Order: sequence, then structure tokens, then C-alpha cells
Amino acid sequence: MGDFRVLEVKQSIFADNDRRADELRSELKSKGLFLLNLMSSPGAGKTTTLTSTISGLKNQFHIGVMEADIDSDVDARSISKLGVKTIQLHTGGMCHLDAEMTGQGLLGLETEGLDLVVLENVGNLVCPAEFDTGAVKNAMILSVPEGHDKPLKYPLMFSICDVVLINKIDVLPFFDFDLEACKSYILMRNPNAKIIPISARTGEGMEEWIQWLEAEVKKWQQ
Repeated sequence: MGDFRVLEVKQSIFADNDRRADELRSELKSKGLFLLNLMSSPGAGKTTTLTSTISGLKNQFHIGVMEADIDSDVDARSISKLGVKTIQLHTGGMCHLDAEMTGQGLLGLETEGLDLVVLENVGNLVCPAEFDTGAVKNAMILSVPEGHDKPLKYPLMFSICDVVLINKIDVLPFFDFDLEACKSYILMRNPNAKIIPISARTGEGMEEWIQWLEAEVKKWQQ
């Protein structure tokens, strides 16, 4: 049916990145340093959630933050006011971070003495899900205004996350958002996902999230 070659691809195009990510996790483990990869679409409330999270944990852990954006330093300026070590990562137009970029960020952050580093990834639900950053855990935020069907539309993002925060539950009465349906869609993609409804603005549900993260950091450091 024509002259062409059939090439069997035996190795993932992400293999090099996956190897670097595994190396990075080993380095983090040896230092007792926990790296959280925090993802969401723009406007879901990553920075607000992160601000509340830092406030809840800064007495237990020494915390650092890496803010990743295509451009600007708006988020880094905001987070640095909380008194935690902060660095801004510019991706040069790329819509994600990979393991090598994350490693460079950790070097720039100078993590000596830190217990927990949060990587606030570039805001979108596609590219960041495709690249293992070397993080110990992946978390993502889905906000109520985005709609409860997002786990059906972005399956990879929800399948790789250890915990999903459903944010802005304080505005549930104003949106056609089915919380139980959303939970079922998330578990359809990832039966092991921890689901925590929160309002980063009012504080509702934040205690459960902070307790989960605190326990994971301590477990990693054992």
C-alpha cells in the first residue's frame, strides 16, 4: 500500500525527563526535602491557596516557594511578603516545567535548611500534567466556576494528582456545579486521589488540606 517504514517506538519520548525526575526525587529524599508540585488553570486560586497553606505550616516547617510563569513576577512578589524564601522561574514561553528546569530552580532557591518547597506550576491543565517535575507529590486545584466536568475534559491532569482541591466552595450557590458528580468524575480518572473541598478565601476545608500536607512531609522525612 505504498513505500513507507513502520517504526516501533519502544521508549517514551519523555524517558530522559522521567530519569531526571527520579534522580531529583532521590536527591530530595537524601536531604529530607519535600517538593510539592501545585497545578491548576489560571484563576483557580493557586496563589491564594498557597498563601493560606504557608500561614498554616510556617511554624512547623521551613518553607520555600518557586513561582513559575511565562513572564512577570507578580506571584513571587506576593508570596515573598509572607517571609518565606521565594524565587521566580520564567519559562521563556513554555507552558510547563520539566525535571531539569525544576532542578535548576531548586539550585537557585538554595534549599539548605528547608523542609518543604512548593512549585507553583504554570497555569493550565494540559502541559504541566505531561512532565514529571521530580516532585514528591502532585496537587491540583479545580475551582467551582470552572465547572464540575473538568475531570472528563482533562483526564491526564486528574490521573496524575495525589490530591485534588476543589476550591471556591463558598460560591457553590451561585454556580451550576455538582460537587458529588465532580468527585465521582475525579475518582473515575484516579481512584486513589484525595479530594478536599476548600475555600481558600474563607478558610473552609483548609485545615484538612494542611493536615494532609503536614503528614506527607513528615512521612517523607522519616
